[in-house]
Amino acid sequence: MPLKKIQLFFPSEVLESLFSSYQEDAEIIKEAAVLEFYREGKLSSGKAAEILGMERFEFIRYAGRKGIPFIRISPEELEGEVRLLEKIR
Repeated sequence: MPLKKIQLFFPSEVLESLFSSYQEDAEIIKEAAVLEFYREGKLSSGKAAEILGMERFEFIRYAGRKGIPFIRISPEELEGEVRLLEKIR
């Protein structure tokens, strides 16, 4: 996949307090952006995994540990699904 470079500017004291090296901060910021784009539905789990160099299911588990569920369903939708399953039983 072709890559594009972006630049972000932060106050140096912020970066120095958060990260120990430039490489570390770039990777952490990239990861945070990918996770947020995935959370917002702007990236699929497959594309997010590809960007982060992971297998798809590895990314899904990783996102879950970060509080981002793979299956996004509203309480109302879940209730409807449960009612449907109860009818089937």
